[in-house]
Amino acid sequence: MSTLKLGEHGPEIFAQGLGCMGMSAFYAGAEHDASVATLERALDLGVDLFDTSDVYGPHTNEELLGAFLAEGDRRARVTLATKFAIRYTDDGTREIRGDAAYVRQAAEASLRRLRTDVIDLYYMHRRDVRVPIEETVGAMAELVREGKVRHLGLSEVTAKELHAAAAVHPIAAVQSEWSLFTRDIEESVVPAVRAVGAALVAYSPLGRGFLGGAWASADTLPEGDFRRFQPRFTGDNAAANGAILAPLRTIAEAHGATPAQVALAWVQSRTRAWGLPVVSIPGTTKRHRLEENVAAVDLVLTDADLAALEPIAGQVTGARYPDMTGTFNDRD
Repeated sequence: MSTLKLGEHGPEIFAQGLGCMGMSAFYAGAEHDASVATLERALDLGVDLFDTSDVYGPHTNEELLGAFLAEGDRRARVTLATKFAIRYTDDGTREIRGDAAYVRQAAEASLRRLRTDVIDLYYMHRRDVRVPIEETVGAMAELVREGKVRHLGLSEVTAKELHAAAAVHPIAAVQSEWSLFTRDIEESVVPAVRAVGAALVAYSPLGRGFLGGAWASADTLPEGDFRRFQPRFTGDNAAANGAILAPLRTIAEAHGATPAQVALAWVQSRTRAWGLPVVSIPGTTKRHRLEENVAAVDLVLTDADLAALEPIAGQVTGARYPDMTGTFNDRD
């Protein structure tokens, strides 16, 4: 399936999007010109969902995309997704805000940086537990009525929060981490996504590069790369988690594919397994990696392949973040 619909009320998009975070934030080594070339190649390949956030940089990733999309007809060819709620204060500490006044303030600022009149998909990046979700989504819905936002999304929410939000305004997409390494959303969140008629947008479908074999331990990554502080990718955890990926490598060899392509094909298979649209948004700054990722859209895993991959998540050691506060697990 080369296209998917972002929920019952969202646009039709290519079955794989592009996560743009690493072009400006959190990962080390990104280069501006290489990132722009990757964005150009993505459009050539038909990738039309570009995913960013105001916190990436902060702000610089939106600015990068805004400048890129301002040229020619690029903006018209892209479903542009951004997010709000995570911000850094003047003293460098992180806070989550979901109050109505901040929703509007953040959206207006994102529109300016993105050089656009409308955001196609606007996400609440993290839940502000001090504010009823109905207030946050109500403020987002007001932006839709004003024509500044087309569709609403939520990230890292619980099933209960999703149902409450959908009662206020239709939700086109829920973004959560979903990969061979991370399957905790399947118990309650995925059924709720299906029930409200949304799509699931899977971030980190390659386990931040680990599943694809781009690196074997975060200890080898440059200083400043935030993966160096993620428990499952460091020390003994990295060695143990690398060892459980033998089936991934075996299946890749059998298909004449790469481990990254098999990992992405597994995420794609969730559409059939769960009966809802699932689009992955692997991130990269390199054209050859983008081409490798997009080629995975045509890879179909057999039932035997899926069965061989099934045990991997249950063997993973280490949490996906050093602090899980803000993820749905913290409130589920």
